[in-house]
Amino acid sequence: MEQQQRTILVIDDDTDILLFLEFLLRDAGYRVVTSATGAILGELEEQKLPDLVLLDLVLADTNGRVLTRQLKDNSLTAHIPVILYSAHPNAEREAQAAGADGFLAKPFEIDEILDKIVTYL
Repeated sequence: MEQQQRTILVIDDDTDILLFLEFLLRDAGYRVVTSATGAILGELEEQKLPDLVLLDLVLADTNGRVLTRQLKDNSLTAHIPVILYSAHPNAEREAQAAGADGFLAKPFEIDEILDKIVTYL
């Protein structure tokens, strides 16, 4: 199955959401890398880039808009689809303005998460 070869990087400072998404995505056959901070972006290596980034809009150490811009402005990572998610009003507009490829509203619908990932992979 092709998706088993795909790696998804999930960045969220909420441990419960990280664990939920990790379990959901692993169960769907993806390789999953999780991080509670945006600092992981500085550690990405060309040969180990994720196939997709699932990113919370609001993080303790930074915000998803800044991280999305970093990914999209870097020639090494610009091609990687970024899906931002949030429960905040106007978040979808902010995600689009930051250059995100997609947006998910919290609370999550499991099928919506998986469908959105398939769309961008």
